[in-house]
Parts: sequence; structure tokens; C-alpha cells
Amino acid sequence: MSERNLTLEDFNGTNTNDLQAAGIFPVVTNVEEMGQVLRWMVSEARLEAGKEIWKHATRLSADEIASQANLKRLYAQREEFTRQNWVSLARNYEKSVFYQLDLQHAADEFVRLDLDAPDELPEEAQLMPRIHNHMLRSRINSRKGTDGEAERLKAFELLRDGLLGEISNQKSLPQLNVYSDQIVWGRSPVRIDVAGGWTDTPPYSLYSGGNVVNLAIELNGQPPLQVYIKPCNEHHIILRSIDMGAMEIIKTYEELSQYKKVGSPFSIPKAALVLAGFHPDFSAEHYGTLSEQLEAFGAGLEITLLAAIPAGSGLGTSSILASTVLGAVNDFCGLAWDKNEICRRTLVLEQLLTTGGGWQDQYGGVLHGIKLLQTEDGFNQSPQVRWLPDYLFSEPGFKECHLLYYTGITRTAKGILGEIVSSMFLNSSAHLSLLAEMKAHALDMAEAVQRGHFNRYATLVGKSWMQNKALDSGTNPPSVEAIIDRIKDYTLGYKLPGAGGGGYLYMVAKDVEAAARIKEILTNNPPNARARFVRMDLSNKGLQISRS
Repeated sequence: MSERNLTLEDFNGTNTNDLQAAGIFPVVTNVEEMGQVLRWMVSEARLEAGKEIWKHATRLSADEIASQANLKRLYAQREEFTRQNWVSLARNYEKSVFYQLDLQHAADEFVRLDLDAPDELPEEAQLMPRIHNHMLRSRINSRKGTDGEAERLKAFELLRDGLLGEISNQKSLPQLNVYSDQIVWGRSPVRIDVAGGWTDTPPYSLYSGGNVVNLAIELNGQPPLQVYIKPCNEHHIILRSIDMGAMEIIKTYEELSQYKKVGSPFSIPKAALVLAGFHPDFSAEHYGTLSEQLEAFGAGLEITLLAAIPAGSGLGTSSILASTVLGAVNDFCGLAWDKNEICRRTLVLEQLLTTGGGWQDQYGGVLHGIKLLQTEDGFNQSPQVRWLPDYLFSEPGFKECHLLYYTGITRTAKGILGEIVSSMFLNSSAHLSLLAEMKAHALDMAEAVQRGHFNRYATLVGKSWMQNKALDSGTNPPSVEAIIDRIKDYTLGYKLPGAGGGGYLYMVAKDVEAAARIKEILTNNPPNARARFVRMDLSNKGLQISRS
């Protein structure tokens, strides 16, 4: 309170050396008197009336209040006020901060206070509060021992609807754009995320934007993800996978729309063809059957996939393969998508597959070199790209220090992704705080690369690893830690790309001699029969599409 409105002289000789024992708290008889006293304390309104009440009222000291207070009643009163406040905040969400709060804590409070979950928000409510609402309802239901899965799936469904956005209304008209004997060949590198991974992932990126620094790399001198498309005389679609040894023939729209089928080796090309307009949901023209559409198109399609990289690599394989398929289909069908549109549709494709994920994988592989990718908030997650110099990765003496080692350990990212994204939906303060640090960290990394500071770059790679471990404790299982323990003294920094838990280990050696020592240690005594070093080179091309 200001000295102008209430001074120590107003307390009529109160012992100012011991305010704890001073009788300065008036006992009033009604709310109106309380208001007058408070206004006297903090403003000039009704000053004299409030002052007179304070002078003539029985006044208690802080010590007396503490000794006379009924703590059980006060605690019970506080609990009741807390109950009422949570209900009021949720009910008046449009004018309160309810859906900006830490909803994990809110779920705990709703369960502790035995409150019913907030009502489902109406369809006309804004999309992000609706998403938060369903995830909160899911968490409360599961904590109370009832099934929360339906609510969780509804939250992800609404997220998909938001990300589909205007693309769901943008119909495509694929037209045969090759000669009858031509083959369209698409190939892409993979990516290593060195800073800011996870900040690209919705819903965090939708309300905060994301910053990521990543590298497009070729393995053993080749882009490891390749797609071949050629015309087929029969009016159907043939899908082949060289690495999986699988084949499927698609003859109907129903078969094509089964891209969500668990375990299907062809979910990605099926979803890509749907997005390209070979399905009524995204086709600019109506056809009764897929066969009729392919007849009008002028040919069937034969698509062959090659992912020359182990599953669960952590190098963004599925997203970049999806972009490669979309890129090849785009060229084959004359859809005129640029690389940015291909990446945007990859984000939509992953939502169709319910695998979730962000945008950095596809941009990391489709676009060449090392770059800083940045987005603003909102559902239009189209990154601004700032390419960084390749000096630290191409110059002799530095290039040899970047090592990539396949650990032979696999871990799928979908479960990890689901839990971390759920925490984002619930505004978990611990997760959001760490993600904000990771976003700032990406800018530090970009500056280190821009300035050509090798030691600083490598140290920041190590910091990225520490942040990933803090975000997900499963990132560094004992089997991975055992490998790291053997070589960490020869490194300046290391991390598992992507969600971690297995796949590839990226290491930055202290110098060329240290790099040789790391290779010697892990080559002579590998942790398992599949573990091996793989040559990595910075890609200066990204996604390439060519024809026979």
C-alpha cells in the first residue's frame, strides 16, 4: 500500500518494532465495513469512513489471529473455495486462463477434490481449447480408473483436423505426365537433428513456433531413401518394397484407404496416393471406382520403395520416405508441388497415418545441407529456412571428426511421441519450460555453426542430448549408455538423433586421432552382431527427382 494512503502514524502509537504483536487488524461486523476499511488503506475513496471504523474497531495482532484461528475450519474453507474456483475457471473458460494452466496439475486437482471432468466444449468453441479439453478429460478419467482413451483419440483427431486445414478442401487432379516407358526416380538423404528437436512437434509448435538445426546426410555415399514409379498397363496400382520383400496390388478405393492398417508395409504410399487425388476425398473429379479413374488417367501405377536403412534409425526415415514418395508422385502426375508444399503435405500425411510428429524430419531431408528452420505459432507450420555454412562438416580435420554408428538397438518413436505430445496438450509446465530452453538452444547452435566454432558446436550437441534425456527418460537405455561409456572420453559431444532409445549414435570426436580411436574401440569389440560404422556425408542436393 502507498505511504500516502496509510502511514505508521495512523496506527496511534502502535509498536512499530514488533508489528507481529501489534493490534492493527480490525474486527468488522459486515462486508460493507470491510470494504470501507480496505478502500481507506489503498485509495482515497471514503477515506475518513474507513479510518473511523479502523480506529474504533477491536483490533487483533497477527499473533492473536494465529492463536485464535480455527485451522481445521480454515483448511476446509480453503478446500471448498478451491473446488469452487476450479469449477468456475473451467465453466468460464472463454474469459479465464483455464486452458492456459498446467492441465496435468489441474487433472490431479480434479481427481483429489473428486470433481467431475469439465464438460465437453461445443463445436463452435476455438479449436485449441477443444483439444486441451479432451486431453484433460482423458487424463482425469484415466486417473479415476475409467477409460480415457476415447477422449485422448478425440484430441488427436481434432489436431489432425486443424493440420489438415485448407488442404482437405484442396482437391488434386492427377494427370499422366510421363511417356509409357519412362520411370520417375526420387531419392532423398536422411537427417540428423543437432538442436531443437521436439519444438517442431504439434501442439507445441502451434502455439509457440519451433526452432530446429539439422543436417541432411547421405549414408555410404548414397541417398538411402529411393522411390521408383512407372506406368502400368493394367488399371490398378502395384506397390513393392525392396527392403521389406513385400508386394501388394490395389484395385479399389477401399483398399487404398486402408493406410491406417497396423503393420502394413505400404501405409505411406497409400496415404500419399490419396493426398495426390487418387481417392474421392481429395480428387477434383468424381469417379465411380479406382479402375475408372486410372482408365481416365491413362495407366496404372507401379511404385517401388527402397529404404536402405534399418527401421528405428532415428534419422527421420518414415517422414522423409513419405516426402520422397510425394515428390515422385508429384512429378509423375504433374501436380506442380514445390519442395515446401511436399513437406507440408508430408505433415498432413503423418496425421492421416495417426503417427503424429512434427515438420523437421521432412524439411531436414528434402532440403540440403545444414540449416536453421523456424516457424511462428499457428496451424500453418511452414518453416523459414536459413542455410548455415558447411565449413565444420566439409573441411579436412573437421569432416573426419563426425562419426555415425549404428548401435543395432531399435526403438519405435510412436509411443514416445504419444506421451510427450500428451504432455504438450496438458500444458505440463516441466515439459513446456524445457521445450522453451530447447528452442533457444537451437539459436545458440546456429550461431556456433555460423561462426565456425567447432568446439562450441560439439559441446552444444552434447547439451542437446542432455535436454532430450530430460524430456524423455527412455531416450538413454542402459544398452546405449554402455556404448557411450566406452567412447565418451574421446568426444566433445554425442547424441542419438530423433526420439533416441536406439538407432544411430552421432559423435563429434575431439580430433582426428580421437576419431580413429573411437572407430578402433567399437569395431574391434561391437556391442552386438548388427552394430557398425556408417559413412556420413553432408548432402548438397536434398530431395532429387529425375526421369529415365
